[in-house]
Amino acid sequence: MGLFSLGKKKELQKSQKEREKAAADNKEDKNTAVKCEQNPFTQKSGACVVTKSILNGSSKLKWFFRENNSIGTGWVAFGDTDTQEYVNKAENLTVVDFNTLANIQPAVRNVFYMPYGTDLEFCSDNSGEYFINTKTGEEIRHAVKHPVQAAFEKNLKFLNNENYDISFFNGLFQASEKIQTFTVGLADFPSGTVVLADPLVYMGNKKYQTVLNRNIPKGSYKVELSILYSNLVGIRVAAARINISSEQAVSYELAMPKGYGISDLNKKGVFSFFGVDSGLACITDEVLSEKFLDFLNDWRSKNPDKEIYNDYFMELFQKSYEKNPSLQSKNGNFLLWSIPKSNNKIIMFTSGMGDGIYSAYWGFDKKGGISNITVPFMNPEFF
Repeated sequence: MGLFSLGKKKELQKSQKEREKAAADNKEDKNTAVKCEQNPFTQKSGACVVTKSILNGSSKLKWFFRENNSIGTGWVAFGDTDTQEYVNKAENLTVVDFNTLANIQPAVRNVFYMPYGTDLEFCSDNSGEYFINTKTGEEIRHAVKHPVQAAFEKNLKFLNNENYDISFFNGLFQASEKIQTFTVGLADFPSGTVVLADPLVYMGNKKYQTVLNRNIPKGSYKVELSILYSNLVGIRVAAARINISSEQAVSYELAMPKGYGISDLNKKGVFSFFGVDSGLACITDEVLSEKFLDFLNDWRSKNPDKEIYNDYFMELFQKSYEKNPSLQSKNGNFLLWSIPKSNNKIIMFTSGMGDGIYSAYWGFDKKGGISNITVPFMNPEFF
């Protein structure tokens, strides 16, 4: 960053206890910092360290950096007239809500979500107001997206591909620091006709559920989930897989809807995906999708003023969480469930980052037989 590269770090270390106390006081007593009531960036944006010269208007924002200093957001702002001697004195720095700084210089909103270690210089010229990343030289003139939003969009674009390298599919179910594979149980396929659907919105609806173009042998199959442990988004289901045989898949092919093949992919009205609007997905049998719809219709007719998830499934997902808390978020990420008045079982699971459209892929063994059905929801590398 230049002038304050060493001085700023020394100052932060020198008066760490003072600022931590100020931050604590600021949290409990809003009178210790300048409050921001006009055009708040966010209601709970957090604290930052600012030189008093910026607050009293005797200087304008010049240097802006973010460090893991245990003070709110970690952002620290120095003014254009601040000298090394000035910032070395703890009494010349104060803790305020980020909104306060944003009201003085709105451009800071653009870089709010940049990571720890960010080091910026603020510039204002005929081309406008912007930041320069002092480490890369990059100009930042537009809002930097929240890391979750950026990862979500990158993941969404990735899932639009027709084909993936087999290493991607293998990696989804390969144990690592971020991934754990868990077998939820056996799902029944009495007819062998495979259906993909959001169980609470589209399952059983012949128009909106997706019936796949290949059948599997009648039977019960293990449902495996790829559990992702992410510092960014918590515990998520990165993928679901139904193992049809014990043979390893050596190739994968996009699963098309019944009556269509890969050659029909770009034809009008042919969709190789299924929609999720409740945050849940299910791979099941067509016969069971009809039984499930009968259950839903019956339950809703008997409970006209209730909601199927909140008043029925939520408690079951909570019990699933209590049984396997290390594998799920507190609301529950999967459920092995028997359809009432039936011995048939289906397995529901959360769909990665939630609502969206997702595709399934047939995994084939070296002899061309069906090894598995896999539905990816997330690329773990992005999270």
